[in-house]
Amino acid sequence: MNHDKQPLTDWSYKSCDGLEWAAASVPGCIHTDLLRDGLIPDPFYGTNEQQLQWIDKLDWEYECWFDVSEELYQQARLELVLDGLDTYADVSLNGTSILTADNMFRSWRIDVKPVLKPTNNRLHIRFRSPIQEGLAKLEQLGYGLPASNDQSEHGGLQEKKVSVFTRKAPYHYGWDWGPRLVTSGIWKEVYLVGWSGIRMNDLYIRQDSVSELAAEVTALVEIESEGEWSGTLELAADGQQWACDVKLAAGVQTVMLEAKLTEPKLWWSRGLGEQHRYSFKAALYSDGECRAEQSIRTGLRSIRLVQNEDTGGTSFYFELNGKPVFAKGANHIPNDSFAAEVTWERYRHEIATAVQSNMNMLRVWGGGIYENDAFYELCDEYGIMVWQDFMFACSMYPGDETFLSSVKAEAEDNIRRLRNHPCIVLWCGNNEIDMAWQHFKPEGGWGWKQRYSPELQEKLWKDYKNIFHHILPDALQRLAPAAEYWPSSPIQALSGDRNQHATDNSSSGDIHYWGVWHSNEPFEQYKHNIGRFMSEYGFQSFPEYRSVRAYASEDDLALESDVMLSHQRNNRGNQLIKSYMDMYLQQPKDFPAFLYMSQMLQAEAMKMAIEAHRRHKPYTMGTLYWQMNDCWPVASWASMDYYGRWKASQYYIRNSFQDVLLSVDDREDGRIDIHLVSDLTEAMRGQLRIRLSDFSGSVWKDLTFNVVAGPDSAQIVYTSTSADLLDGHPCTELVLVAELLGEDGRSIDRKFHYFATAKQLQLLPAELIIHQEQSSGQALFYTVETNTLARGVWLDADTEGVFSDNFFDLLPGIPVSVQFYAANKGAGDAFIPGHPGTIRVHSMSEYAADKSEEQERIAVTKGGLNQDEAF
Repeated sequence: MNHDKQPLTDWSYKSCDGLEWAAASVPGCIHTDLLRDGLIPDPFYGTNEQQLQWIDKLDWEYECWFDVSEELYQQARLELVLDGLDTYADVSLNGTSILTADNMFRSWRIDVKPVLKPTNNRLHIRFRSPIQEGLAKLEQLGYGLPASNDQSEHGGLQEKKVSVFTRKAPYHYGWDWGPRLVTSGIWKEVYLVGWSGIRMNDLYIRQDSVSELAAEVTALVEIESEGEWSGTLELAADGQQWACDVKLAAGVQTVMLEAKLTEPKLWWSRGLGEQHRYSFKAALYSDGECRAEQSIRTGLRSIRLVQNEDTGGTSFYFELNGKPVFAKGANHIPNDSFAAEVTWERYRHEIATAVQSNMNMLRVWGGGIYENDAFYELCDEYGIMVWQDFMFACSMYPGDETFLSSVKAEAEDNIRRLRNHPCIVLWCGNNEIDMAWQHFKPEGGWGWKQRYSPELQEKLWKDYKNIFHHILPDALQRLAPAAEYWPSSPIQALSGDRNQHATDNSSSGDIHYWGVWHSNEPFEQYKHNIGRFMSEYGFQSFPEYRSVRAYASEDDLALESDVMLSHQRNNRGNQLIKSYMDMYLQQPKDFPAFLYMSQMLQAEAMKMAIEAHRRHKPYTMGTLYWQMNDCWPVASWASMDYYGRWKASQYYIRNSFQDVLLSVDDREDGRIDIHLVSDLTEAMRGQLRIRLSDFSGSVWKDLTFNVVAGPDSAQIVYTSTSADLLDGHPCTELVLVAELLGEDGRSIDRKFHYFATAKQLQLLPAELIIHQEQSSGQALFYTVETNTLARGVWLDADTEGVFSDNFFDLLPGIPVSVQFYAANKGAGDAFIPGHPGTIRVHSMSEYAADKSEEQERIAVTKGGLNQDEAF
């Protein structure tokens, strides 16, 4: 019978040439241990990162002294399990070498019964420098491999890119949004397990056929037995049972048991239905006693990546339980440079933010880590589909047998660990390598292959194909045969010719469109570069002032200061933000104003992109912006900063992702189209109200139409021209307000559309008033009003949390009421109705450079509240 594990927690560490041991935190890493002991400064503050590059050049050692519980020690078999070693590790127990590890992403399990003692055991782990190991491998290979984001020069290595040689999180070596902090340490649990006679190693519920009528599954139970054994295997789920007789030989074997559930409750993504999950329990019985058992929880669903030829090219969309799904979401990176620092609460905050933002998919990007179980469990629970990359990104990799063998074992470990999660709908080989190399276009790619001779080009491409066209898909076929696989993101198809490589407007496959941002193209290009599935695009902004002040002093608040440049890893990032700001917005009056303006700029960019993609449904069937989150406090493409604070773009994205959407498209030919997009499975009837107002709130036109949104549809419900709507009025003085009302008169969506850029609008200083109201259900509402058009109204609360709406536009006569939800640090929901403390209210006109300081508006109250009361 299996026994509970015994965690090993009493750890110490030191450098291998040091003398003094200090207490270590496991799971953790050397950087966080040094930081807790006050031996290094905060890596995220100022330019401290630059002072810490010596850490990755040293070898470090960890040790743990422990006794074994009497019950555990009496078991016939005792194993040491190390779920995550980062990365080159020599492990010994009581002076006996038991493991040499070389892959951060693997889990290691070693039989230690022969060397274990009842008391006073010493487990010792020596971590060899990943930099020194990489340099040796680079020298042995004799030539470098492309690794665009490896910040080798920042680590004192000049052009020696060593990250590609080590199976370790690529982002540790730096990225264009992250620091170079190359860690070593024990980043997951270490524990002992003991067993006698027989045990279950793994339970996989393979979903052979799933529909609303029936789910046919096969339980694959990996069993390990000391000797010959016979008995009964029973499988139970939802009150049903299935069983078979088993006869086992000594060793490891897999037993298969088929089961059928009639009229199963299916697992659906957010917005389409319930996220039902079944608990499956497998147990081995002999002589009426349970000898071993294991349970897993999974959702029953069918998933298919549909790629059919059509009039527009070849489709690319996910079909869940027979229904096409428009994927709405973002790219996810690790939540911290030090992975062990990410708590369950931080994961929950991110996933709940995705749900609150009307998403149904996150892409786990290939330059980070295979996420912890908590991430996938939360995605299962909340209905967030996961596009799962294998951990390869923006680099070419070695092709020697040792490296390929490690990749194969890594893939097997992680597929086995994650294959029961219904949220995972796609496994993808890598991020952007096919696009960067473009083997079938001699002139194509990022200039990588042109550095090599034709012979080396062929060798590197063969090594690439070994990993991404053979090893990874073969592992999936063996271990999760129903899983969908995509070799690289982006590609058009695995065609073996120049049509394989993606372009900015490919009519098949997925697209990473970066003309806006990297190529300084205007936002309007988002409306023209549209493919079947937009898996990357994005625009940067800074975090808000208090987040910036967490890593910078007041003296550092200048765009080109050393600290600002250190916390901007895209080498043109700050200049690009400034360039686009000059294009679209008024000049900010100071640095805090610049922070705000950068967020409004990012928000407008994401709105334009997302709504353009959704308007093109069903030609386009997915939009995943770059990126959801940050791994440290930084200016980046994230919509939610390192501290979990929503930027303006998060609110805009939430609105643009809502299941029923109004979207106004201002076309280059002067036409104005209003689109109605619905992701609902049933038709929806309502009214479209169109008002044309000046900035004082006076209405010049007021039109109402009955509209019907078909199920899962996108359509134009109103069209006109700018000239007809303006009717001779200056384009800088009027605003169009389009509002969708349900059959009950409730406002479903409201969009403000301007006939000129924010830079051109004649905005007057807005006097913003906010007052508190209480509903009959005791919920608090905050209503905001204005005396003139206010753009980007920002409610800034003392309490950490989010508003039901924020960074919205406001007209006289159209007040906005919002609720506040505090960030919950305990169990239950991530956001709970709460008290915001003092609310400060701002708008875009306050931050423009041509305004005086006297025009700043802080929230005032009315309606029975004391003006000095914080609310």
